[in-house]
Amino acid sequence: LKPFGLQPFELRRSSPSAPASSVCPPPHSQAAPQQHSAAMSDHEDHHFETGDSGASATFPMQAGEIRKGSHLMIKGRPCKCVEVSTSKTGKHGHAKAHIVALDIFTGKKMEDLCPTSHNLDVPFVKKTEYQLLTADADSGEVSLLTESGDTKDDLNLPTFVKIGEPTEDDKKVTEEMLKA
Repeated sequence: LKPFGLQPFELRRSSPSAPASSVCPPPHSQAAPQQHSAAMSDHEDHHFETGDSGASATFPMQAGEIRKGSHLMIKGRPCKCVEVSTSKTGKHGHAKAHIVALDIFTGKKMEDLCPTSHNLDVPFVKKTEYQLLTADADSGEVSLLTESGDTKDDLNLPTFVKIGEPTEDDKKVTEEMLKA
């Protein structure tokens, strides 16, 4: 019994690795259908990346709620806000927020202008303070005491950089650390 006169369809392939050429009705002969020895999934190579639990590194916050000193993402970079100004709504528009921020890793000045009702990505920031145990001016090695009482020995003084030149701030911090 075939409802509404529909014919069953089958997918034909010239070989198991070739893409499907077309969807055709089965041949009208009464011969037994051909069985493929390997399923399509046997020939596909599946590779899944391992990663974290899928938790995001950012959360949304309205641009109007950003304040000086808060963190936000601008052009995919984590920044610390140094100035926020808002404009009033125009005749046909939204109130706008002009945000000036510094990249927390490079110190580069970044700006963003967006409606105050739009969401911005805000990174989760975890600040950890360590106590300085030793700092060697010759090798640049630094030993720190963590909150749990362990030592952290994988850091160098800010003036020992692998890329570029140390900044004035790097030099000031190094001086303060060596005085202590």
